[in-house]
Amino acid sequence: MELPNLIPALPELLIVLSAIVLLMLGVIRKDNAGGGITALAIIALGLTALLVVSGPGERTETFGGMFVVDAFGVYSKLLVLLASAATLAMSRSWLRAEGLDHAEYPVLVLFATLGMMLMISANNFMALYLGLELQSLALYVLAASQRDSGRATEAGLKYFVLGSLASGMLLYGASLVYGFAGTTGFDALAKALAVDAPVGVIVGMVFILAGLAFKISAAPFHMWAPDVYEGAPTPVTAFFAVAPKIAAFALLMRVLTGPFGSMADQWEQVVVFVSIASMLVGGFAAIVQTNIKRLMAYSSIGHVGYALIGLAAGGANGVGSVLIYLSIYLAMNAGAFAIILSMRQKGRALEGIDDLAGLSKTHPLMALSLAILMWSMAGIPPFAGFWSKWMVFSVAIDKGMIALSVIGVLTSVVSAFYYLRVIKVMYFDEPAEGLDRAVAAPVGLVMGLATLAVLLFNLVPSGLFSSASTAAASLFGG
Repeated sequence: MELPNLIPALPELLIVLSAIVLLMLGVIRKDNAGGGITALAIIALGLTALLVVSGPGERTETFGGMFVVDAFGVYSKLLVLLASAATLAMSRSWLRAEGLDHAEYPVLVLFATLGMMLMISANNFMALYLGLELQSLALYVLAASQRDSGRATEAGLKYFVLGSLASGMLLYGASLVYGFAGTTGFDALAKALAVDAPVGVIVGMVFILAGLAFKISAAPFHMWAPDVYEGAPTPVTAFFAVAPKIAAFALLMRVLTGPFGSMADQWEQVVVFVSIASMLVGGFAAIVQTNIKRLMAYSSIGHVGYALIGLAAGGANGVGSVLIYLSIYLAMNAGAFAIILSMRQKGRALEGIDDLAGLSKTHPLMALSLAILMWSMAGIPPFAGFWSKWMVFSVAIDKGMIALSVIGVLTSVVSAFYYLRVIKVMYFDEPAEGLDRAVAAPVGLVMGLATLAVLLFNLVPSGLFSSASTAAASLFGG
């Protein structure tokens, strides 16, 4: 029996070995291992990123064609690894203050990251499901990791029940596709469906789309996001908001442009509907929110809708615009959650938008950073968020999707209301009592780097654009 080529999967092997070693180290050291294991986990993620970058320069398959490495996978994995490392770095101080600084948190983040990397490289529905469930199982546990909190337990249970339903829908869809097409491999499906796409395959594709839409919290499959974002520990919410969303988006793009590439006329209608629904829900439902974590949940739903505009436009330009959008989305959300993690008063974690009152007077740099990030999320020029929306709207207009772009612009105007409300609270409301002065160094570093990335994006966009274009082209054989 010939052994598979393990070279393309070296980054994933490093992650799984690191997670197992750190798990055993945590068991041996027990309650005193949190900080050291978090640092080691960040180092492991950094080494994994180096392996990803130094991997095969061209498209490579292994494990019988079930695992693929290409420029698209490299770009997406780097975003996921950066998001995971940033989350771990800024989580430590919050977890320590809440008495949750245990070894299992960084280990679970590593296992979730492994699942995401497998999702991104999946070239078969069996590999897809393996990666998806590995990620999901780790995330279910993370959501309920604050065991003495009723809200966290409820969040974990809701996420588990609704996530299981979504996984069932995805599995049912994959089984229909297999039953009518006779294969689960993406390359074989692409060839078979280019000739003939039975109605059963179209139905299966819709079920698969529904399952993946849940993973990116796109409306109308978003119902879990606000409750889970609010109930889960804040560092876990920060992780949910970036890494899993990027990985699920990458998987969605690979599935739709690969095995279902010849069925663009069918799935484009579904993506357009989901995009419009997400933009409307994200734009209007967030207006009445008073909890900043729920606000960020609806904000993420809206951003998913904008990113889906690029996917609906299709082609390498559409996928490239989504990759750029996800890159900027990562910076904006990482920076915003770094500030949310710093919202403490007399050592107690705060989550209310009103708790930011007068922040400009007590923490002027933090207020300026959050203002820049909110302006960027609202899509106000010249910040990076404006250019991310400009990219997806441009490719949609080029494709003739004028109505979709107009809806995107209008909902973006609506969403600007609640982003600017946060700025108004910080700069014009009087503080009842200021937040604690101390901000942990890693949190401040993430906050500062994210703000600079959003602020100075105009100076160095060419490298990001060329990398995203190369990654997108690799999905289409370029």
